[in-house]
Amino acid sequence: MPLFSPRRYQQPYLPLRRDKPAVRAFTAFERTVKGVLFGCRMCGNCILQETAFVCPMTCPMGLRNGLCGGASPEHCAVDPTRPCTWYKIYARAERLGRLDRLLEINAPLDGKKVGHETWLDAVRLWRERDKGPHPIEFITDREKFSDDWDSFFRDLRQPEWWAGDDAYHAPAYTEPASALEASLKSGAFTVTAEIAPPLTASTKLLEKKVGLLKGVVTAANFTDNASASARMSSIASSKLCLELGLEPVMQLQARDRSRVALESDAMGASGLGIRNILCLSGDHACFGPSPMCKPDQSDMDAVQVLWMLRRMRDEGVYLDGRAIKQRPEWFLGAAASPFGAPPKYEAIRAEKKVNAGAQFIQTQPIFDYERFTVWLEALDKRNLLDKVYILPGLIPLKSANAAHFMADDVPGVVVPQSVLDRMDAAGDDKEAQQEVGVAIALEIIEKLRATPGIAGMHIMAVHWEEIVPRLMEEASLPRPVSELEVQ
Repeated sequence: MPLFSPRRYQQPYLPLRRDKPAVRAFTAFERTVKGVLFGCRMCGNCILQETAFVCPMTCPMGLRNGLCGGASPEHCAVDPTRPCTWYKIYARAERLGRLDRLLEINAPLDGKKVGHETWLDAVRLWRERDKGPHPIEFITDREKFSDDWDSFFRDLRQPEWWAGDDAYHAPAYTEPASALEASLKSGAFTVTAEIAPPLTASTKLLEKKVGLLKGVVTAANFTDNASASARMSSIASSKLCLELGLEPVMQLQARDRSRVALESDAMGASGLGIRNILCLSGDHACFGPSPMCKPDQSDMDAVQVLWMLRRMRDEGVYLDGRAIKQRPEWFLGAAASPFGAPPKYEAIRAEKKVNAGAQFIQTQPIFDYERFTVWLEALDKRNLLDKVYILPGLIPLKSANAAHFMADDVPGVVVPQSVLDRMDAAGDDKEAQQEVGVAIALEIIEKLRATPGIAGMHIMAVHWEEIVPRLMEEASLPRPVSELEVQ
């Protein structure tokens, strides 16, 4: 077990080039020392000084910018036998008074550097700058030492092609990019829903579900191989939805895509008229069907994708620096989990997404309203509610089994015992269970509508899309306003 970090989830990276014998010997020494101390994988893009000397590369998701949606203080969502790496990072950073340092948006790996040393890079930088954090100042002037330390290592961890920061970047455009954005900007209580793309090549079921939601909700989300299980692509489903007259929200997960593929798919979506993109890290491969694909499939995380797409839209540049003649038009969104780690940690993760480019946030389903408001208050303390539209998630429970499944097996979802008891009390009658689920959903909707800081809601009626019009009617939720068109 490493001294500071959880054990490695995977073996260290191998170098892509053959260095000189002296450099190889030094790299082996660095790998040994950092392996014992931090469980180092020799990513060549070290950010230990940013993450309170807990290595983020011990996270099975490979996340370099914070918690996943299933994070918890108890254990890792991917491997319950190990602690959550990022929870350890947040907890140690808080003890050291460096919690806000975690707001900096860290770069994805530079493939040319993986497997190679980083200590020599620090020595080279020290020589180039002719100065750095002086050891004696650790005793004589701790504040100056800390500032010099952070300034010095920032040049190492933030390459010129990335240059991530911890500041908020407002959109560089004024007119709404989509009907969804126009509705939210108008102040109207805006409802979106979710549709799972089909498992077959047939589009009949998809067309039916779109027909159920058209004129009922403002936009429909299309999941992107959720639970690491292959379905019709979100971009194809979104295009079909657009042709049928309902605005889509295309989910774009990073798990199975390189940064090149992410740029390409997002640009293609813009060319097809798809304006709303929800950026996700993606569920780990272990949640998918057997056989499991390669577990180390993530080139980027959701924060990095948001940062990259925002720059493509607002600055007109690809990640490699090439100019974009015709800039894409996107309204960018992100997901949030109010119930995983402590709200103050989850709020930092949300702030990183907002700073990176998220303009709206859709959350995990809300069953525990009181705990949700604690998370919302944490966002308010960080002055986020005037920078992003919050759309809390809602799942109408179709059965008692579904309720228990979400409570026991879905990371990041909290279902209070009182809700489980109400579903169980309905007995074995499926219709009775559904009616109880509808009643619970209506109660939650009523509370959410009266909550300040809420811009609307996101209904995830899993394989039960026909219930959405009923919920809208019985809760007196406003239908989309046809006059709200993109200028």
